[in-house]
Amino acid sequence: MEGTLPFEQWMGGEPLQEFRAEAGAPLEPGSPIAPPANLIAALKTVYDPEIPVDIYELGLIYDLEQSEDGSVRVEMSLTAPGCPVAGEMPGMVAEAVAGVQGVGEVEVRLVWEPAWTMERMSEEARLALDMW
Repeated sequence: MEGTLPFEQWMGGEPLQEFRAEAGAPLEPGSPIAPPANLIAALKTVYDPEIPVDIYELGLIYDLEQSEDGSVRVEMSLTAPGCPVAGEMPGMVAEAVAGVQGVGEVEVRLVWEPAWTMERMSEEARLALDMW
């Protein structure tokens, strides 16, 4: 991608594998699946340790897909590529979503494009961080 550095170059280290995490297990056939609101509620329990606002309100969740079998796929980003929890955050999100009743397997993938900006934050997040 022109004009951007691969994540491993920002971090100054060896090339990294894609940041992904998986959690959960397949649901029994015919099991009821969780309503989308419950997935969002689970995402709102995960916080960036440096910012007192949850990742959902920060606008770090780029895509949330739920299949008919209860599996969930999440694409998310971080506020900065050099975030010290980059390797841990997808696992935290996967575990939170997998803990919701009616959720099967969960895959969380960390993406860097498009880059996160403050415009992605909700009004609630802007209010909490006094960023008007």
